[in-house]
Amino acid sequence: MKKNRERASYNNPVFKISAIIVGLFTIWGAFSPDSLAKNASIVFNFTSKSFGWLYLLSVALFVFFCLYLAFSKYGNIKLGRDGEKAEYSLFAWISMLFSAGFGVGIVFWGVAEPLSHFSSPPLPGVEPQSAEAARVAMRYSFFNWGIHQWSVFAIVGLALAYYQYRHKRKVLVGEVLSANHPEKRKKLKSAVNILAVIATVTGIATSMGMGVLQINGGLNYVFSVPNNPWVQIGIVGIMLALYLVSATTGIDKGIKILSNTNMILVLALMVFFLFRGPTVFIFESFVLAIGDYIQHFMEMSFYLTPYTGETWVQDWTVFYWAWVIAWSPFVGSFVARISKGRTIREFVIGVMVVPPAIGFVWMAIFGGTGLYMDLFQGTAISQAVSQDVTTAIFVLLKEFPLYTLLSVLMLVLIVIFLVTSADSAVFVLGMMTSDGDLNPSNMVKVIWGVLMAGITAVLIASSGLKGLQTASLVSALPFTIILGIISISLYKSLSRERKEAKGQAKSVPLQKAQ
Repeated sequence: MKKNRERASYNNPVFKISAIIVGLFTIWGAFSPDSLAKNASIVFNFTSKSFGWLYLLSVALFVFFCLYLAFSKYGNIKLGRDGEKAEYSLFAWISMLFSAGFGVGIVFWGVAEPLSHFSSPPLPGVEPQSAEAARVAMRYSFFNWGIHQWSVFAIVGLALAYYQYRHKRKVLVGEVLSANHPEKRKKLKSAVNILAVIATVTGIATSMGMGVLQINGGLNYVFSVPNNPWVQIGIVGIMLALYLVSATTGIDKGIKILSNTNMILVLALMVFFLFRGPTVFIFESFVLAIGDYIQHFMEMSFYLTPYTGETWVQDWTVFYWAWVIAWSPFVGSFVARISKGRTIREFVIGVMVVPPAIGFVWMAIFGGTGLYMDLFQGTAISQAVSQDVTTAIFVLLKEFPLYTLLSVLMLVLIVIFLVTSADSAVFVLGMMTSDGDLNPSNMVKVIWGVLMAGITAVLIASSGLKGLQTASLVSALPFTIILGIISISLYKSLSRERKEAKGQAKSVPLQKAQ
């Protein structure tokens, strides 16, 4: 039985076709990185310039749709049987959401993004490196890492969890496209599942690569470790061993323990820097940024520049929305897997509000401290960011006592973030290519884990990471349409369930009267 299950894990079209396509892209990136980067950029630039409006409109609608579901009559519906309890504790659930959804990006950009916007403000007429630039920088940093990102993950995760735990369907993105007619559109479902696998592998491989570059940059900055591809490939090898051990021990052991450890370390670092840094400034800038975020929420949600031709929105917000849409099959699938027993209201609030809130605090503490030092202490952290974003956090740490210890802790945090994202991805890829098996075999997880590490190492050696990253974002356009169809399908199913429940409730008195 076990052998048959393992054979089924990789003896299917989704696994074979997606592995071949990913392999071809890797070969292209290895032998002709400039060609891959150029062609991927042409396609992505076309989609972002021509359909940036669609990304902004769609993501804004996803936010409103999720909030409607949470606070409507559908909010009490369980993602599971009525009365079923949540599979994981609230802390473990939030920790896994935060670690898988944000990944190393929040560490990477926690300092770099506010200071980038400080030097190059998003809005015309704002003087760079001014007090107004600092205020706008925090507002847009909150926006780019706020509930819009997480609404995309929530749409996919909610639909998958609802159909899996409420209606016993497979945890596959392709399945929810035709959830109301499961026997139809088999070829379309397979194509969508293949696209989801490709987007997940390429997205995680490039994320791992960027994280490895940050680790090497930190080691070089703090300990003068050589910054070269050989060291980076060695880091990839260590990462591979760590995330395979975690992924093959399952969610309850490896992934959950790592995520909890990660969250504790995040909270500890935030508390330390909050009270060791410019505490009052951090509190004030956080409150001000929250107020600005709420006040300008609608404006930022639909902000485009058709009359001026400026590219900031395409370079930042549209890029972010494309990134999260391309990542949504991975993060959404993992979120669905760990959300059994939650109500729709719990799910939406937990996914859309809590991780962004933690991210806002992180940004306010680390990004806010960087802004304070540049504004009032004459440091040049924004200049360091413009030169190398991978070392931004370490340049900031150098301004604090216990610099070496803090740098080691930050490196450990980056490693845990990367390992947690990678082992979550390996688990999800196993599900995607094992016909929706909630507990895929270790064999298929090892295969995907080795493939991801191999892709990352090859592209680091050939400088092809940027090209593959851009290529992975091309899938955002079809997935935007897919997410729209998923939303409609989910709403129809929820409406039907409510009507059926009302019909059953009305029939009870009639049956008693007879």
